[in-house]
Amino acid sequence: MTTPALAARLKSVIRDVPDFPKRGIVFKDITTLLVEPSLFREATDAMAKPFDDDGITHVLAIESRGFILGAPVAQRLGAGFIPIRKAGKLPFRTESVEYALEYGTDTLEVHLDACGANARVLVVDDVLATGGTARAACALAEKIGADVVGCSFLIELGFLSGRTKLGSRRMTSLVTF
Repeated sequence: MTTPALAARLKSVIRDVPDFPKRGIVFKDITTLLVEPSLFREATDAMAKPFDDDGITHVLAIESRGFILGAPVAQRLGAGFIPIRKAGKLPFRTESVEYALEYGTDTLEVHLDACGANARVLVVDDVLATGGTARAACALAEKIGADVVGCSFLIELGFLSGRTKLGSRRMTSLVTF
């Protein structure tokens, strides 16, 4: 569980970049967090902690900033790491799912043999915005036979109500804007 003090420290280092990647969007830049080794570790530990006792076998992380957070979360949980990538980026046979974006559609892929049928998966990403990407990642994990135990995010953009797209799934986020 995130303490108010940790949330405040994280908010103080996450930088707003206006009009990126396009006009009208305020991008939450986490590179300012990543250069602070102790805070970076504290954040990934806090993302993992709620799932310590859930028998997580794999952390499935979403390209690309999710990889940065997902790998240390996987190590903390003693779990394997599964990259979810955009279409055409993985070298072996894949399963895919197409999903809607605010401005079109996209496709996520995972290796067919990324985990076994009894895998207990935690989905990790940097930001929960509208929820479409996270929902697609959960669907993709289930397509390859995994049980999605929950989702862990560094940042939640609460005003976009992405949490609703995850339904009754267990979900945590360290800071909400």
